[in-house]
Amino acid sequence: MTEITAQNAAQQGFMPLLRELVRAYQAFASYDAAGFRDTELTPPQADVLFTLGNTEGLTFKEIGELTLITKGTLTGIIDRMQEKGLVKRVTLSNDRRCTRVVLTAKGIKLFNREFPRQIKYVKQRFDRLSPAERDQALQSLKKLREIFS
Repeated sequence: MTEITAQNAAQQGFMPLLRELVRAYQAFASYDAAGFRDTELTPPQADVLFTLGNTEGLTFKEIGELTLITKGTLTGIIDRMQEKGLVKRVTLSNDRRCTRVVLTAKGIKLFNREFPRQIKYVKQRFDRLSPAERDQALQSLKKLREIFS
């Protein structure tokens, strides 16, 4: 087996691809976060709010699976959202160890206002791609995910 050196990896196109993937994600995350500057939400709180929207509530495990937020971080995010009156914890009657996180009336109102606004904000950038380019990007991202799954 040959040793992989930095020069070797660069020559094979691996490092430029890896760097571009990271830069694309960072650029997206930065742009997305800028859409929340005039709201009371942090990007992770918005992620949770948008994930909970239009549901009957989700368990911590379900939220963790649907977002990029780790369980340890999620508890703090939910705590702060609960302090703001956006969510409440509901203990399930059939399993007291399991808690469902549910949007409050205030959380639903915020979701209904901010989710469409944020989608419109982000969509502006995706609209710069042709339908064929969007499809190509989607297929490439699916392939990358499959490789790492």
